[in-house]
Amino acid sequence: MKVAMLGPIAWRTPPLHYGPWELVTSLITEGLVERGIDVTLFATLDSITKATLDGVAPSGYEENADLDGRVWEALHIGHALARSGEFDLVHNHLDWLPLAFSQQCEAPMVTTIHGFSGPNILPAYRRARSAFVSISDSDRSPDLDYLGTVHHGIDLDGLPLSQNGGEDLILFGRIHPDKGTDLALDIAAKAGRRLVMCGIVQDRAFFEELIEPRIDGDRVVYLGSVGPDERGAILGSGLALLHPIRFAEPFGLSVVESMACGTPVIAFRKGSMPEVVDEGVTGYLVSNVDEAVTAVDRVRDLDRAACAGRARRRFSRDRMVEDYLAIYRKIVG
Repeated sequence: MKVAMLGPIAWRTPPLHYGPWELVTSLITEGLVERGIDVTLFATLDSITKATLDGVAPSGYEENADLDGRVWEALHIGHALARSGEFDLVHNHLDWLPLAFSQQCEAPMVTTIHGFSGPNILPAYRRARSAFVSISDSDRSPDLDYLGTVHHGIDLDGLPLSQNGGEDLILFGRIHPDKGTDLALDIAAKAGRRLVMCGIVQDRAFFEELIEPRIDGDRVVYLGSVGPDERGAILGSGLALLHPIRFAEPFGLSVVESMACGTPVIAFRKGSMPEVVDEGVTGYLVSNVDEAVTAVDRVRDLDRAACAGRARRRFSRDRMVEDYLAIYRKIVG
């Protein structure tokens, strides 16, 4: 089987720090190569892979102010689809834009829907010549048919079990109202715990008005956007990961990464969280700040080894790759 992996180009693949779509694309690609699949990864030219690398963008447009993302994504997609006849399958991780040109794709296409940015993009999906895979059952649109749901997998080697953890609460993700950064600050303050925050600032006004004034380097620590070499140590050092989201999260990589380190999650009961968090084993689902504060008091009752064991069984990279191979076989036989 020859597979064209059409990756996003906002960031390098795999990303240096932030870039969840690029990270998942990388994990699938490398897992397929290990299984002897002939994969060409279409990504930024500074990407690192054991597959054959091809592309046109020199680097991620979020990392290079000289690159217009709209222009380079179009060039990137055009280049990949021009070669599509060389492959048995094109696996699209780049959202709706490749779907607009799917009629020009000479091989069957499967699209992993990493999350809908809004209902206005649905026409591109409805008209596309592509099969679809959801990353959680909760993120499915009733307007589309799906070949299956494949929960994301993670690189377990970089996320060792931390048996003892620590006393801090951890917040790991982009700083944005959707992610409830301000709510996490409220939870930590009411629980009397230090909060360690990591992630890119995606909403600058929100950060400057509501978040930055509360960062004191003592009770609230902000470490910026951290890379894969640091993730395991930070996540494993916590008492719990806070995930007080305001939106229907399609998946939540940091949630399963934290659980794999043995650090339970306290998440708002939205989107995929009831699929991802096993209540009373890998964390607690709550509905508001006060319930989250109560859960902080209960989280030490959870067995960190059992938490890690459950997460590592459910969300390994190998399981994800095997699930995608089963999807591929449905398409190409």
